[in-house]
Amino acid sequence: MKKIVIGSRESKLSLVYANKVKNLLLKKQTGWSKEEVVIKTIKTSGDIFKDRKLSEIGGKRLFCKEIEESLLKKNIDIAVHALKDMESVTTKGLVIGSYIQRNDPREALLSTKYNSFRDLKNKIIGSSSRRRELQIKSINKDVIVKNIRGNIDTRVKKMNEGIYDGIILALAGVKNLKLEKNIKEIISTSEMLPAVGQGVIAVQCREQDEKIKNVLKSINSDETEQCAISERSMLKTIGGDCDTAAGGLATLIGNEILLKAQLFSDSGQESFFYEFKGKKEDASKIGEIVGNELLKKAGPKFKKKI
Repeated sequence: MKKIVIGSRESKLSLVYANKVKNLLLKKQTGWSKEEVVIKTIKTSGDIFKDRKLSEIGGKRLFCKEIEESLLKKNIDIAVHALKDMESVTTKGLVIGSYIQRNDPREALLSTKYNSFRDLKNKIIGSSSRRRELQIKSINKDVIVKNIRGNIDTRVKKMNEGIYDGIILALAGVKNLKLEKNIKEIISTSEMLPAVGQGVIAVQCREQDEKIKNVLKSINSDETEQCAISERSMLKTIGGDCDTAAGGLATLIGNEILLKAQLFSDSGQESFFYEFKGKKEDASKIGEIVGNELLKKAGPKFKKKI
C-alpha cells in the first residue's frame, strides 16, 4: 500500500478528528500500518484571520478552502473537516466519502461564574455565530452577546480571564478536548437547534479516486450520512451563507428521518420553524421540503444569500 496522507487544520480539535479518522481506517483496513497513514496539517485562512468576523472575510469555508485546494492538487489523499464548516454546495471535483458517526449535536454553556442562561442579566456571552446569538436572545433577552473568535482553548482562556462571563460552544468539541469541567449547562435541541452538520466529521476525497472512495465507505455511518444529507439539502434550499441564522437537526426514527429546522429573518426579529418526516431514502427531498416551507413562512423577511 502506498502512503495515505490525511489533510487537517492545525487546531487541537481538528487533529483529534484527523486521528479519529486515521484510527478508524487502521481498524477497518487489514494490513495497514500506522506509518503508512500520515496526517499533514494545513494552515487555513480561517485560522489566520482570527480578529475579524467570518462573515467579513469570506465565511466558514475559509476553514476548508486551503485543504480542499491541497486535495485537488493531490498533495493529500483525504481531507478531514467538521461538517458544519463546509458549504452546502459541494466543491467541484470533490465528494464527501465518509460521514463519521455523529457526536452529540447539542450546545453547551461554559462559564466560571454562572450555572444557567437564566442567571445572566447584562452579562457578556461570547459567540461567533449569528444563529447562536439570536437563539440566546430568544431564551434570555438580558444577555449581551459579543463576537469571539479563535479555537476552543483560546475561547476558554478569554473566559477564564474575565473578558466574557460565559461562552457557547458545540458540546462535541468540548467533549473531544476533555474540557467538560467548564460546562455549566447543556442546552436541549428544543431550545437551541444546532448548526447544520454539528457533531459530524466529514471525510472528503477526490470524486475520481475510486480506490479511496471504497476505503472511506468502510468507516461511513449510513444513519449519519442520511441525516447530514437532509440537513445540508435544507440549507442549500434556503440559500443560506455563513451569516444566515439557521439551525437544523435530522434524526433517524426507524426507517424515517425527522428534520426540524429554524430560520431567522434578516432583521433577526422573527424566527420561523418547520419540521417534516419522511423515508430515509428521500433524505435530500425532505431537506428541500423543509427549506421551501421555511422560505414560504419567511416571505420577504428573508432573502437568499447564495
